[in-house]
Amino acid sequence: MDSQPEPVSYICGDCGQENTLKPGDVIQCRECGYRILYKKRTRRIVQYEAR
Repeated sequence: MDSQPEPVSYICGDCGQENTLKPGDVIQCRECGYRILYKKRTRRIVQYEAR
């Protein structure tokens, strides 16, 4: 398996700047310091079976 996980992109809730974070990084915007980040939507198709 992968020894190094890929960084994940997040969007700042205040300034809208895109941030890439790795596991263990501080959850904080690098531009404004805001601590609420939203995960970007995946490009992979996600489909669930409903009953």
